[in-house]
Amino acid sequence: MQNTAHQSAPSLTRFAWLSIAASIATIALKTIAYFLTGSVGLLSDALESGVNLAAAIMALIALGVAERPPDEEHLYGHTKAEYFSSGIEGALIIFAAITIIASAIPRLIHPMPLEEVGLGLIISSAASLINLFVSRVLVREGKKNNSIALEADGKHLFTDVITSIGVIIGIALVVLTGWERLDPIIALLVAANIIWSGVQLVRRSAQGLMDTALPKEQLARVNGALQKYTADGIQFHAMRTRQSGGRNFISFHVLVPGDWSVNKGHDLLEKIEADIRQALPQSTTFTHLESLDDPSSWEDQTLDRER
Repeated sequence: MQNTAHQSAPSLTRFAWLSIAASIATIALKTIAYFLTGSVGLLSDALESGVNLAAAIMALIALGVAERPPDEEHLYGHTKAEYFSSGIEGALIIFAAITIIASAIPRLIHPMPLEEVGLGLIISSAASLINLFVSRVLVREGKKNNSIALEADGKHLFTDVITSIGVIIGIALVVLTGWERLDPIIALLVAANIIWSGVQLVRRSAQGLMDTALPKEQLARVNGALQKYTADGIQFHAMRTRQSGGRNFISFHVLVPGDWSVNKGHDLLEKIEADIRQALPQSTTFTHLESLDDPSSWEDQTLDRER
């Protein structure tokens, strides 16, 4: 039995537009800060914001595709489009890190003095506050709506905030110590942090495309919904789960006494599926009714039935 009834997921594209607006604002501010100071650390920060903009545009496109209803060629919907967005975002992050490294190495060899540091840092700090606010909104809404694209975009923005704080502290230390090579060293550390973030995003996207099972916390909620039925002698097996963007897919077999009527079994499946939807919203559940008294009921627990 299949049940796909669910509440309509709210549109998340407005949050992608918020991310785009924040990225444009921070690019402008950080670019101004770079030209005022000549700091390669601030340049790396501005370049990362450029990646933020590209990633936000990708998230907007992916969320738009993911929200399309199922059609004849995509009967399970389009939610996996979000994994392509987060994967491309991870690749862009890595590319930005390589660009930062290429900019920092020459400055490490031939250091240059910084100018107008005070004003530059004030402007960069203002940009970081914008990113901090928007990142918190995106991560909160991404987790709430199980959107990997939105959550990835928010985490990327928060990484940008951490990066900016490091750059600001580093540039302040350059002024205090007079050690000009500290500026490109900071840029290289920023690049290393960005590469780590990008690799994690690519890895998570690949897991989604490979139909990785639901996280343990969500799986525990599903098992919790089934627990009250096992106390009445109902058994379950062959459970398989996967996540596709903002939608969860859950399938399992329900074993009941062999003398039950079809109507009684059907009513039970309806109750079980309703409980799962309540425990884990945005879920599509597939159930298969089997008899506890039939030995063949225990022979189809694997993906490929042996006989």
